[in-house]
Parts: sequence; C-alpha cells; structure tokens
Amino acid sequence: MVSSTTATPTPYATLLSFSRYIGRTGPAKATFVGGLRRARQARSGFNPHGQFIKALKADIQFRNRGDHTAVAAAVGTVAPRWRALYAALEAGGARYLDSLGDPGKVELAQIHDALGVIGGLTVKVNPHLGLRYDDGRAEAVRLYFDEQPPAPDLAVATLWLMSRHMHQIMPKAEPVLVDLRRGEVHRPDPKTRPDDVERWLAGEAAAFTAMWGPAA
Repeated sequence: MVSSTTATPTPYATLLSFSRYIGRTGPAKATFVGGLRRARQARSGFNPHGQFIKALKADIQFRNRGDHTAVAAAVGTVAPRWRALYAALEAGGARYLDSLGDPGKVELAQIHDALGVIGGLTVKVNPHLGLRYDDGRAEAVRLYFDEQPPAPDLAVATLWLMSRHMHQIMPKAEPVLVDLRRGEVHRPDPKTRPDDVERWLAGEAAAFTAMWGPAA
C-alpha cells in the first residue's frame, strides 16, 4: 500500500502554473512540472502578492487612484522580506491605475474562479479582479508579477483560458492580462484562431500530464 504522504498527486494546475509552464521551453518544462508536483506533495506554497492585490482593489474601490494611497501604504507596511518586491511593483501598479481613467467611471465587479479541463488536465482559472465601466464594458483581470515580461505564449494561453471560461468567471467580460512591473495591458488578438489555440493548449496539457507522472 502506498502512503498518502508519498503517493504522486493527481495532475492539476492553476492558471498561473500552467501559463508559466507554457512560457518555458525544452527541458525547463519538465523541471518546472517536477517542482510543481513536489510542492503539491509537500503541500507547500505561499503567495507574497496578496497584500499588493488588496491595495490595488482598495484604490479602485475607494477612488484613490490619483495618489495611489493604498498601493503606497502597502509598499511601506509589507514585511521587510517582501519590501523590494513591492517597491518594484509600485510604479507599474500606479501606471495601470492611472490607465483606468476617471475613477468615477469604473468600479470593482464580482468574479468567480472556474475549473476547466483541457487535454485531460484540470486547470483552475482564477483572475484577480473584475472591472465594470459606466459605458457597459467589463473586464476580468489577471495580474502578472514576474521580473521578466510575459512571454508571448504565456500571454496567449492566459487570455485564451480566461476567454474559454468567461461564462463562469464574469459573463460577457473581456479577459485582460496586466504586466504590473511595467504597467502594460495585454488583450486578446482578434486574429487569433480559436481552434488552433485549443489544439495547441490541449497538446501542451497532455505533455504536462505526462511529465507529472514519472519520479523526478
């Protein structure tokens, strides 16, 4: 009988982990998947960005985008080990907030996580926030925090997976990926061919599952 503490867990990915896997090439993909599996077995993992996300939401909700009150406060009050990270995010976060325009014309909106299956792999699709504009537009926003800009494949995968499950996440909203370090917004390319992306991601998901199984 295999101990529950050592058994290989069922393959599973979040939107973040699957898109990061997509953004890698060659042997780095297998190394990355092995690391995810080991972290899942150890039930380890910590998100250092939570306080920054809450601050962005607060500046939108309370219309403080002009002086970015909550974001600035988060940089000053976060635990010292994360202060350099937050300082690196501050300027881009402020640019993104400014890009939203008149504070009175956009508000936070409710979003939901979704569970999807692609290529046999279960993926949790979890945007960070929803926005609704007074002209009727709506956006489901995924934030990107990494030091390097998002690879094109990572951006395509992220936006496509959100689009694929938008009926569960925030009906009729547009998916948006925000590169917070640079304050840049990525949106779906209208020239993208849905069937091509679906086949590509299904193949990537099948490969992810295959890499998950063998021992590292």
